[in-house]
Amino acid sequence: MSIQTINPATGKVVKTFSENTREEIYSSIEKTNSAFLLWRETDFHHRSVLMRNAAMILREKKEYYGEILTLEMGKPVSQAITEVEKCAWVCDYYAENAETILREEFIATDASESYVRFDPIGIVLAVMPWNFPFWQVFRFAAPAVMAGNAALLKHASNVPMSALAIEEIFTNAGFPENLFKTLLVGSSVVSEIIDHPEISAVTLTGSETAGKQIGQRCGTNLKKSVLELGGSDPFIVLQDADIDSAVKTAVTARLINNGQSCIAAKRFIVVEKIFGEFEKKFVDAMKKVKVGDPMNRETELGPIAREDLLNELDEQVKKSVELGAAVLCGGNRINREGYYYEPTILSNLKKGMPAYDDEIFGPVASLIKANDSEDAIHIANDSPFGLGASLWTSNKETAKKLAGKIESGSVFINGMVKSDPRLPFGGIKKSGYGRELSHYGIKEFVNIKTVWIK
Repeated sequence: MSIQTINPATGKVVKTFSENTREEIYSSIEKTNSAFLLWRETDFHHRSVLMRNAAMILREKKEYYGEILTLEMGKPVSQAITEVEKCAWVCDYYAENAETILREEFIATDASESYVRFDPIGIVLAVMPWNFPFWQVFRFAAPAVMAGNAALLKHASNVPMSALAIEEIFTNAGFPENLFKTLLVGSSVVSEIIDHPEISAVTLTGSETAGKQIGQRCGTNLKKSVLELGGSDPFIVLQDADIDSAVKTAVTARLINNGQSCIAAKRFIVVEKIFGEFEKKFVDAMKKVKVGDPMNRETELGPIAREDLLNELDEQVKKSVELGAAVLCGGNRINREGYYYEPTILSNLKKGMPAYDDEIFGPVASLIKANDSEDAIHIANDSPFGLGASLWTSNKETAKKLAGKIESGSVFINGMVKSDPRLPFGGIKKSGYGRELSHYGIKEFVNIKTVWIK
């Protein structure tokens, strides 16, 4: 498998990289394990200083790194810079809070003294996607490294420049050489890497198919895994919602990252009494979106990351239309250089259509009418995924009650689903298992050890 940076705004190859050989892979694992054996003995103060250094580097070079993200996967550069800033935030969060979170917990028992301690476990292999090339990595790496672990990154093959840049950031921040290591490899060798005895755990952000394969391999090896997989997040609008605010957020929630986000709103479920008004305003707003060169600060929607993904998106739309879906706006590729697709809204959707059943990764919104709030929740849960959900209503008590009925890892009321270092992130059903971020995330990759003293 070729490892290349291809600019999705032009379709042209920017740079080609040599894939690591098996000898290089095994050598990297051994070097990373050696680094871990020393790193686990360091104290939190030392780790914190270096993690803050990483945050400082990210902020100082945010425009430089932002342009790499945009060059490799096509997101608007303004969003790319924001992504880099968010990575600095997660570094600072764990630099400040890891010691407190992982402090020994004393528990009264029949012992003279008994407590729980949280020890690092070793090398955590990260298999990461292309859509948030920096954030997906830092949200795992910051807590894992602060807990005393080492990190080995197998990034998506279309973002090698991002993968190497992240390794460089950790090195320049003063972390031991090889403690964070990038492997330039394809997916075919991942199972073999998981089998290596020095790999202690695996974290994956990716597709349902990849999740099944990696989960099965980790199970065979009895190794811990955290899987953050796909999502088809519902955006539920009840009749007492602020429609103008909901529409404005709906456009952003669907088109963020060029529509290529697992927590992007994808199914817009609107109750019948306000459906017509919401539909009109939603279509009008989508038609006004500025599509263009992602390096332009004014661009709101750039290209799809790869040509094969553009083809898949186009096929999902065409298949849905063949089965009876109505195109309210968009619905076609844009006739220009690069991998562009029109901001699109589909309606008249039903089960059996890709736009109803599947995760749509691109600027395509599925608009679905519900009879009432109860029906809206039923439709929202009528999905194999359960990552995030957005609920719009002016009644806070109703919102809290309905939040308990929505099958997802998070519910955002009158706001867009997003990740935050202070809050746990993850899903249920086919959206995966385990949690990232907050105090829950840092404890995924530690040995929760009981100590009992008589």
